[in-house]
Amino acid sequence: MFPEYRDLISQLKTSDHQFSRLFEQHNALDQRIKRMDNHAEPGTHEEIETLKKEKLLLKDQIYVLLKNASAGKG
Repeated sequence: MFPEYRDLISQLKTSDHQFSRLFEQHNALDQRIKRMDNHAEPGTHEEIETLKKEKLLLKDQIYVLLKNASAGKG
């Protein structure tokens, strides 16, 4: 996710509590969706779609934080 911000992501994961929390939530949702898709965890199509929407919202929030942090550096 966001390879152009790889260094900034590493930095923010240790220095920004909000970013770190959002990043962890995004990764946890991603793993849960994968488990459901692979039938390793029970989940209906509707549940999976809801989780995907939540994951996308988190990704949008992460992107805003990345943009703000990169603008502040310049």
